[in-house]
Amino acid sequence: MDQRPDTLLITLTGRDRPGVTSSLFSTLSLAGVEVVDIEQIVLRGRLILGLLVTVPRDERRLRDAVTATADDLGMSVEIERGEGDSGSRPRGRAHVTVIGSPLRASAMAAIAGRIADSGANIDRIQRMARYPVTAIELQLSGTDAGDLGRLRALLATEAAAQGVDVAVQPANILRHGMRLIVMDVDSTLIQGEVIEMLAAHAGCEAEVAEVTERAMRGELDFEESLRARVALLKGVPATALDEVYDAIQLNPGARTLVRTLRRLGYRFAIVSGGFSQITSRLAEELGIHYSRANELEIVDGVLTGGIVGQVVDRAGKARALREFAAEIGIPESATVAIGDGANDLDMLSAAGLGIAYNARPVVRARAHTSVNVPYLDTIMYLLGITREEIEAADAEAGYITPAPPV
Repeated sequence: MDQRPDTLLITLTGRDRPGVTSSLFSTLSLAGVEVVDIEQIVLRGRLILGLLVTVPRDERRLRDAVTATADDLGMSVEIERGEGDSGSRPRGRAHVTVIGSPLRASAMAAIAGRIADSGANIDRIQRMARYPVTAIELQLSGTDAGDLGRLRALLATEAAAQGVDVAVQPANILRHGMRLIVMDVDSTLIQGEVIEMLAAHAGCEAEVAEVTERAMRGELDFEESLRARVALLKGVPATALDEVYDAIQLNPGARTLVRTLRRLGYRFAIVSGGFSQITSRLAEELGIHYSRANELEIVDGVLTGGIVGQVVDRAGKARALREFAAEIGIPESATVAIGDGANDLDMLSAAGLGIAYNARPVVRARAHTSVNVPYLDTIMYLLGITREEIEAADAEAGYITPAPPV
């Protein structure tokens, strides 16, 4: 027998100011009702407050009292009779993050349409950032675990057509816990490819770049192509590594991403098909907890054209992710992997959330989601962190963030 109480849905709207919520609850307290559910949002100074409460014995008196309170506040109110409540949110919830630069209304209309086509419902919409990109998070209900893959595929197709990025993630407790971020280095954490910068010192930049591009597209076996490229570096002085490191430029937002998530207890790792002589220094500079990469062989201060030990290839990157997660003591589902090339595919697949960052089409097609704007800190919006929260944390720590455009 259903013992759920009858309910009243009270929706209060109007200009927001201090004391609105307390005034309404004071009125409700006189009727002795129980609060079953509540949601409140403020948009551009306008408040929308929804309350689901049990029906009191004197319903008419409560309706009159709530209406009078709304009039005193200069707000409008709607009161509807409900059909009870299960005491819990709808099952099958998900987060959908939409990122655009710019984000046009036509794109949002198309994304919302595909969500409706999937049978899911948008329960809440929140802005995550308005610059340097616009990021919007949609909270959905009615998406069972089996439907999440279908929804992700549906929205990925629409996102490509609209020129925006869309990420679909289950709404579960992992989003609020400690996570491990595993990043590729070349063209992900940093701009460009280290091996090509080294090749400039050997006078074989064009040859190395051509092989690199074919490997990134997945046309060549990575280990074979790496050894062939490294062989071309034979005779380069080891001091060239210092020159290359000094010339490295991080991708925009890299420092913000690391320092913000470190404050929240996240762990970081960089896993690279590049070289430990560079990645170890990057890890130390940025405060990254783990790093793994290939080691260039150096004899008498000169590169021999060889590699020391086992090559960190596509499978090696995924293996490193699993090993770092095990060392921290978290499941693979609590990891986030970020990469741009075919060599990152196994790592992206192994992670709970695999993000293709300004990646080749073959990588975007197989990753959980993609980010195609040149700001690495945009990834924090996918984790539920807003631009305002990032700036507040920076201000507290003494960092100066650029002012938003007018």
